[in-house]
Amino acid sequence: MTQAVDPKSLMRSIIQRIATGPELSKDITREEACAGMRAILDNAIDPVQAGIFLIALRMKRETDEELKGILDAIREATGHVVAEVDEVIDIADPYDGYNRCLPASPFLPAVLAECGVAALSQGAHNIGPKFGVTHRHVLEAAGVPVDLSPVEAAERLADPEIGWSYLDQRAFCASLHNLAELRATIVKRQAITTTEVLARPIHGRRHTHLITGYVHPPYPRIYAMLARHAGFESALIIRGVEGGVIPSLRQKSLCYSYQHQGEEQAFEIDPTLLAIEQTVRAVPLPEDLPQTSRPGDEIAIAVDVEATAQAAAAAGIEALSGKKGPTYDSLVCGGALILWHLGRERTLELAADRIRDVLDSGRAARRIC
Repeated sequence: MTQAVDPKSLMRSIIQRIATGPELSKDITREEACAGMRAILDNAIDPVQAGIFLIALRMKRETDEELKGILDAIREATGHVVAEVDEVIDIADPYDGYNRCLPASPFLPAVLAECGVAALSQGAHNIGPKFGVTHRHVLEAAGVPVDLSPVEAAERLADPEIGWSYLDQRAFCASLHNLAELRATIVKRQAITTTEVLARPIHGRRHTHLITGYVHPPYPRIYAMLARHAGFESALIIRGVEGGVIPSLRQKSLCYSYQHQGEEQAFEIDPTLLAIEQTVRAVPLPEDLPQTSRPGDEIAIAVDVEATAQAAAAAGIEALSGKKGPTYDSLVCGGALILWHLGRERTLELAADRIRDVLDSGRAARRIC
């Protein structure tokens, strides 16, 4: 069996097959992809070969079986906890964050918790290629604990006074988080970026649901396929700003969803039908944010992460307290989509009204703790 093969010998064999050019490269099995990724997570492979493994798969295009194998290895290395709630909503924004707008999505879990939906936000610190502002940065700026263990995060989900939590990748899969420097060296997106959002560290007693975003058209099918493989009961895959879970506030967006592990279906979200009338796609960056630079990096748009996180935290807390504006509308749009997807409201319009009621009451702001 693959597991009995020396990791270095296996990796040599894999690289010989996947890194032989656009016409001669060969696919590997799910078991081989899992074993190769497991060896990387175990630090049993030279970093140069680890980088070749990931970028060669990217260059030839990963197959579904290869992506499943990489996800299998990540999930094997992940600490899993069952929360004392029937259902958990797992919100997985891009791990490399935002650099063109102020993210509102870090505050979606608190809004959903006030609606009786236990919601988990996951992420990490300083991940390439964007190195943008992440959920961790924003929630830390808002005074929310961001270094909880999976058990502690699950306890917050089950606490009726809180009902939501953030869980950092360092806490639930340290070996994956340890690859951040390697990923920065690789520069380009690779299979880890696709699969890490599906680690599913905290489960509901009955069901766990994935909420994630995308930009490029091939990814909804891939995310849905991997979500079913990881055991998510349902998935909502949103064409969101910067690949996040909140759609544009000024134009229609194409989303995909599946229920009961069935086939994904496409649908459009039109913000105007939710009484959202905005001239901006997302929450704009304040003009007075301090400037910074990332020497030699032409991919990342340099933002001052700390200052941007502080601005996003302030805007989020104001929106949770009922202040109207792009952050408020972002929470209405994203929250309505999730409630409707879960069947908690019959229509998107009713779901949007329910989110507005929560925001206008200020009740969700009390859950920022």
